[in-house]
Amino acid sequence: MEALRSKAYDFVIVGGGSAGCVLAHRLSAEPDRRVLVLEAGRSDAWWDVFIHMPAAFAFPIGNPRYDWCYESEPEVAMAGRRISHARGKVLGGSSSINGMIFQRGNPLDYERWAREPGLEQWSYAHCLPYFKRMETCRTGGDEWRGDAGPLIVERGAAANPLFLAFLEAVQQAGHALTDDVNGFRQEGFARFDRNLTRGRRWSAARAYLHPVKGRPNLDVLCGSLASKILFEGTRAVGVEFRGAGASTERVMAGEVISCGGAFNSPHLLQLSGVGPASLLEEHGIPVVADVPGVGENLQDHLEVYIQHACRRPVSFSTSLAYWRRPWIGAQWLLGHGPGMTNHFEAGGFARSHAAAEQPDLMFHFLPLAVRYDGTRPARGHGYQIHVGPMLSEARGSVRIRSADPRVPPALRFNYLATERDRKDWLAAVRAAREILAQPAFDGFDRGELSPGPGVQSDGEILDWVVRDAETALHPSCTCRMGRGDGAVTDPGSLRVRGVDGLRVIDASVMPTITNGNIYAPVMMIAEKASDLVVGDTPLSPDPIAFHRVQAG
Repeated sequence: MEALRSKAYDFVIVGGGSAGCVLAHRLSAEPDRRVLVLEAGRSDAWWDVFIHMPAAFAFPIGNPRYDWCYESEPEVAMAGRRISHARGKVLGGSSSINGMIFQRGNPLDYERWAREPGLEQWSYAHCLPYFKRMETCRTGGDEWRGDAGPLIVERGAAANPLFLAFLEAVQQAGHALTDDVNGFRQEGFARFDRNLTRGRRWSAARAYLHPVKGRPNLDVLCGSLASKILFEGTRAVGVEFRGAGASTERVMAGEVISCGGAFNSPHLLQLSGVGPASLLEEHGIPVVADVPGVGENLQDHLEVYIQHACRRPVSFSTSLAYWRRPWIGAQWLLGHGPGMTNHFEAGGFARSHAAAEQPDLMFHFLPLAVRYDGTRPARGHGYQIHVGPMLSEARGSVRIRSADPRVPPALRFNYLATERDRKDWLAAVRAAREILAQPAFDGFDRGELSPGPGVQSDGEILDWVVRDAETALHPSCTCRMGRGDGAVTDPGSLRVRGVDGLRVIDASVMPTITNGNIYAPVMMIAEKASDLVVGDTPLSPDPIAFHRVQAG
């Protein structure tokens, strides 16, 4: 620690998650730039099977060794339920505990960003080159996909008979197949890309950080909880943090970059005196800059599971038996067996209504009936569709509850608060049920387990969603970039308004949530931001044509 105090870093990155790993890799590429990563969680040890085995991803969820175990405030429109929110408590952040689903979102998501004043450089044409730069797509590079980036992406095999039935059933239900949901056409159903390779999770830490940890100008310090950003006037000059021994330490920086994600970045800014002045004063925090938008505009995706019992013993349910787990682990170590997959091998996107300008419902199919935390509704074989609306109008907030950095912030999502949300949920559940009712499943279906045949009317469906829906773990947008009221970060630099020497680069800078899982967009944002931070010439935009639906 004495050696750390004696150093003056060019960049201190707060958070070693998805964005922080990308920035550490890119910013430390120049030997003269001194970079420190402060990560509050622990290291992602190579021997930790629950991180690196794809099929074991449910085990860290809810386990405080891996998960910060956040919880929302009571959600008014969800019968006062508190919704659990898993966030990675380990190097690599949530990329070390997520479901490994790699989805860029719809090109129109970025076109919508670019229509906002100041965000013209965030159109899909400007973002596509950074998506390509970051990935090695195992199906091969082309005008849509990269083949030389740090992040390895593999396509699901989807060879299980239930996957084959699913891909046949979606066509019977009137949906199209697509070659690649991350390519020309998102709308449709396909085998999914996953950030894993040869049966191992390929997290942001494994892709970006571990290959460069030996650089002499890069330091990574785990077990270090940032308590506040240090300011001289309105200029950020360093970070105060609590180390493993609970002692308070300080490190000085030319620039501070917060990469804590949609919860922790606004929380840290507020603790440091940057945020809504009235909120800061309520907790006795001196105001450095009154930035009302810090912590506002919180967005997320909800999902439910439509589960069916399976009459044939072809699901992956047998791999969940406790007595089989040592054998599955041994097989995985030898490079084969059911531990090699994350199970999310196929799914797709559809429109909730014919007039929608883009697909707004997301489906994931699993050849087993299981909840995200690994619990099963019943013994025996089963299968399920995860489904949820992607373009919710709900907006929430992240706000400090105490000046003590160890006290988590209050999270309010306002799920299901709008009429459009409720209408979209009815469309989502009915679309999933329609797929599962197709003849392709006739040889497998032994009846719906959840929500069950007794749930049919609009009111019954919405009541079930209120009782059963879970977060899809995509919190975002709480330090949104823009130029208007409520914006927190500058689109051309991601600097925080009202102060100098401070940037936010993570999911919180999204102005609106993307259509799909957000891991890939977060990595793209960090890739693009790395050029903005050091002043490199941005990659040239690629104005390639993409599929536009014929609404009607």
